[in-house]
Amino acid sequence: MKNKKVRRRLKIYFITVVGLLSFFGYKMYYYWPKIFSNYREQKQLEQKYEDLLEDEELLSGEIIKLKDPDYIARYAREKYLYSKDGELIIKIVE
Repeated sequence: MKNKKVRRRLKIYFITVVGLLSFFGYKMYYYWPKIFSNYREQKQLEQKYEDLLEDEELLSGEIIKLKDPDYIARYAREKYLYSKDGELIIKIVE
């Protein structure tokens, strides 16, 4: 009698454990593509963030340069062909 109760209890435990494992396995199988997709998206966003930080660094350096009047005058002369008084601009096409 005692042996029969132990077997029945072990069967119930076994069925419960198998049921829980199959439930968790199904959930893991169901959510794994979503987790992997989020991981890839995180990597892409981190790369984009690093690129934006580099751009910010370059632009902040450009802002500092544009606050200097000598730099602005030289930039305007080179880019837009402005000249100082008495200068003659000759554009050479290569």
